[in-house]
Amino acid sequence: MRRTKEEAEKTRLALLASAERLFLERGVAHTSLDQIARDAGVTRGAVYWHFQNKSHLFHDLLDQVRLPPEQLAERLRAGDQAQPLEALRNMCVDALQGLASDTQKRRIFTILLHRCEFTDDIRDAAERHDAFVRMVIELFERQFQAVAPRLRDGITPRLAALALHGLVLGLFSDWTRDPSLFASEQETSALFEALLRGLVTDWPA
Repeated sequence: MRRTKEEAEKTRLALLASAERLFLERGVAHTSLDQIARDAGVTRGAVYWHFQNKSHLFHDLLDQVRLPPEQLAERLRAGDQAQPLEALRNMCVDALQGLASDTQKRRIFTILLHRCEFTDDIRDAAERHDAFVRMVIELFERQFQAVAPRLRDGITPRLAALALHGLVLGLFSDWTRDPSLFASEQETSALFEALLRGLVTDWPA
């Protein structure tokens, strides 16, 4: 029985690997479950044994490189609570550096940002992704709420959170499109430092 479970997991991972390869090559909308099954060397029935539909498969593919919300929240809580913005900055910098060093993460985010049209057959995955994005923005907002008196005039915690999320998303999109735009750890950190200086009155130069 244990071997059967191990073989089933091996098949599931093979399907995800084939989906990743074909989505990157052809785009999500132009890749069918039949094509994924053939590429993985299994039957279409094997696909449906592991995934309810294309949306379910795509969602599981994204989950291979996204930290669960609970882990994101725990990481921020584990930071120095006297310096919530530093914890937030460090998490964002690490995310960009992880994109540069992890080839699978780079491929999957390239699919999400450049090879994906949220058509009807992956609508459920799109809704789950939208919920994930909202959750990330809410986590950012909580960190800014902890230092609300330090924010510049007219900058609310919500606005600051949206600005930071916009920077992260833009950098992920630009870097997966052209990695030569910024490469070094110093450049990555400097981008977030510049934003925070514009949001926080006492952020050091």
